[in-house]
Amino acid sequence: MEHGKNMNKHRSKIIRRSIAEQAHHVAKEQFGREVASGHAKAFLLGLGEILKGQELKRFFHFWQEARERRQLRLVMLGGAVIKTGMGPLLSACVREGVISHVAMNGSAAIHDFELALAGKTSENVGQGLVDGSFGMTLETGRDMNLAINAGAERGEGMGEALGRWIVEKGYAHREVSLLAACHEADVPCTVHVALGTDIIHQHPEFDAARTGRATGEDFDRLIEVLAGMGAGACVANLGSAVLMPEVFLKALTVARNTTAGVEGFHTAVFDMQSQYRPLVNVVNRPREAGGGEGFYFIGHHEIMLPPLFRRAVGGWRGK
Repeated sequence: MEHGKNMNKHRSKIIRRSIAEQAHHVAKEQFGREVASGHAKAFLLGLGEILKGQELKRFFHFWQEARERRQLRLVMLGGAVIKTGMGPLLSACVREGVISHVAMNGSAAIHDFELALAGKTSENVGQGLVDGSFGMTLETGRDMNLAINAGAERGEGMGEALGRWIVEKGYAHREVSLLAACHEADVPCTVHVALGTDIIHQHPEFDAARTGRATGEDFDRLIEVLAGMGAGACVANLGSAVLMPEVFLKALTVARNTTAGVEGFHTAVFDMQSQYRPLVNVVNRPREAGGGEGFYFIGHHEIMLPPLFRRAVGGWRGK
């Protein structure tokens, strides 16, 4: 108990700066533009029936079938997906019904929140470590924690609490926020964190009990989502190398332990390199234990995802 009090004293003395004064690597003006429907269809239809080209078309065929049958279309994501400009893309998919559920790690939520607030994100970590300023942005640490704490008291999960805060506060750049899009479209969005892994845990407003309660609520919500899926459902993990694959595996285990028929669903990973946990936890193990088909696609998010998730998933009809 005494150790916890001492740590809180350190956090209560931190020096913070406004996000307006903070330099960032990424601004919303750098994000890509919408890909025309015909171009996306031509890209997919032009792929051969061999290796990854064949697999890519097959996965999107499964996704489209799941959409038509109103089955689960879950997208899980890590922070790099948001800071490469994919938030508006995924938000459009949420609004159009292409994506039925969203789950993200804490990094993705932070980048999304900062973009909604200030239209920029991704600070210089190396430079910030020199003087202890890394992650010490006032509005990010203060407001995200206040939103989470208030949401926890209302019995909300972290995703719901953050989306509500962004919308109700009328953040200037909320049109690029995936959290806000899910809240406005009434699409479930869950946020999954480990205590001490995110910059907002450095701030005095951080309440470990409320954060744990909110992300625990989201874990229970994810279990409910997976327990309700059956044959033909689709799950895509975008760029989360550790946390989301681990959370997915545990939630799936509980779902299968308590519910019959959680099988025959399809999974895919989209990442910039081959990673152990996404491969085994999302692609291989669910398939070996009664899942459907599993796929792994490698490529940069800012190149791979726009022509695929914006139009190809939404309207493409292929074999």
